[in-house]
Amino acid sequence: MDAAHRRLKSIVRHLLQPETLLFHGIDSNLLLGLDQPHKSSSSPVVIGGMVLDIIAKPDSYPYPGTTTVGTIEYVSGGVARNVVECMTKLGSRPFMISVLGSDMAGELLLKLWESNELPTEGLLKLKGISTPVVSNIFDCSGELIAGVASVHAVEKFLRPEWIWKFKHYICSAPILMVDANLHPESIKAACRIAAKSGTPVWFEPVSVTKSARIASIVDYITCASPNENELISMANALSPTPTFTFVQQHSTNGKRRQSIQSLFNLLKSAINLLLGKGIKLLVVTLGSDGIFLCFREATEFLKYITMKNNEGAHQNRELYEVINKYCPSHQYESFLRFGLKNSDSFAFHLPAPAASVVNLTGAGDCLVGGMLSSLCSGLDVLRSAAVGVAAAKAAVEAFDNVPVEILMDRIGSETQRVLSAATQLLFAA
Repeated sequence: MDAAHRRLKSIVRHLLQPETLLFHGIDSNLLLGLDQPHKSSSSPVVIGGMVLDIIAKPDSYPYPGTTTVGTIEYVSGGVARNVVECMTKLGSRPFMISVLGSDMAGELLLKLWESNELPTEGLLKLKGISTPVVSNIFDCSGELIAGVASVHAVEKFLRPEWIWKFKHYICSAPILMVDANLHPESIKAACRIAAKSGTPVWFEPVSVTKSARIASIVDYITCASPNENELISMANALSPTPTFTFVQQHSTNGKRRQSIQSLFNLLKSAINLLLGKGIKLLVVTLGSDGIFLCFREATEFLKYITMKNNEGAHQNRELYEVINKYCPSHQYESFLRFGLKNSDSFAFHLPAPAASVVNLTGAGDCLVGGMLSSLCSGLDVLRSAAVGVAAAKAAVEAFDNVPVEILMDRIGSETQRVLSAATQLLFAA
């Protein structure tokens, strides 16, 4: 094998100009995937933050200036970390790249991480920095009163140099997810590595403000998962004249002011702009109303994910088999093909099942985790999206950001319910 590697490297040196070999710091080893152990031959890679959430809930209405009896809980959080935990509980083995301080919060997060037998190689542990922490105070009805976030360590210390150390994982991954908490240069570095090996990139916007970071890396992005207002922020960041208006999501009684099709019509121009920039899959999260699943060139995207992940389906066989048991592919192929034949761009609405809400914090992250696990198991994008919605339901019904246990059969039955209620949306002007 070493001799073969040497011969291939020799051929590369003759075929490529010297400046090409070092383009953007990427050498011929990366182009060929040589000289690096491919331990993660089918592991999706997730890059982003790990956060300790401190949640305070009083037993009675809290008064300013004094303490109130209640409960305080420490919960593992962070968008990327939540996604990875959800994927793990659905049978995937993702590889995470993140940063922690050598402090109490960092030690607690690391201990919980190791208890799930997750790889720690990609976790940068630094002395003298503060592990990201978010402290939230709720009232006795569960509404957030106030919160303080100290999360600058992800942007400041999770730098391109650390990400480059794991280029072999990114190159061999079926998909890479980056969250927008990263410094823009770190996001760009990860995207460039992925581009050289043809690894699709999933962009998780995190917040309205940070979602605008897509502007410098949109050419690399395959998939994105904004909520309504993150979608508008992304469209404004990518538009020469930012004219898209934020959506008022609910009326005072908590219900939508408009129908689902009317809401889609409001967002359609922003969705079209992002699809026109080359994003092939757009998942617009709508809270209790489910998601909009929007495509362009869907056939090529689905084919590519399958090719890139020829080993992953066998490693996450349980999820694949459970979903095929509840939702056989032949039942939904005609549904998907109808959309492909009738428009260059098309969209579906997948509603969220009714849920007994306990905690909304990790719902969006579990939705992404469910979709990524499903895609990497070999499922098509429509059923993968429905699995994501089912995983989000499990999350809102649990106290932790990610449920302690995710039951496969329950995910299967909820996925079936979501798909049975899915509808195609009109993309025509």
